[in-house]
Amino acid sequence: MTILMPKITLYIATSLDGYIAREDGGIDWLPESAESGYDVFYKSIDTVIMGKTTYDQVLTFGEYPYKDKKSFVFTTTTQTKDENVEFVSDVNKFVKDDFPGVGKNIWLVGGAQIIASFLKQKVVDEIIVTIIPVLLGRGIPLFKNIESDTKLELIKTTKYIQLVDLHYKVLT
Repeated sequence: MTILMPKITLYIATSLDGYIAREDGGIDWLPESAESGYDVFYKSIDTVIMGKTTYDQVLTFGEYPYKDKKSFVFTTTTQTKDENVEFVSDVNKFVKDDFPGVGKNIWLVGGAQIIASFLKQKVVDEIIVTIIPVLLGRGIPLFKNIESDTKLELIKTTKYIQLVDLHYKVLT
């Protein structure tokens, strides 16, 4: 019996110089509203995966925004209950066990540590990077602790009024 693996897409915004947040985690530089592909992408997914730092950041926005999706938060610390998410402590076991409880289309939200872990496991299928027209100079880089080459194929670019999406297929 063949197990159908879910499709995992990293969909993330970055400054033109490659940062996903300020050094303190701040994302005040992201536009509050701008024409983008976010709404269409969001409708296409049924599961979100994020790291604990990203989860903590999301909670500062008010009500949990992904209540209509299955949500998994990867953390190494003990967590209190949250009816909106399932906390997972071991990325390797989660992948080895064929992503228990996930749907068919997964959004890998971020941050940098969980992105590196999933790339290391070679389970990311596509990467969509939205370029925000700002230079931060320093901050949390989109990619860090990447242990080996990951070859990509550009499959589509989409220009919006101020933003650009670069859509890649992960080859290796």
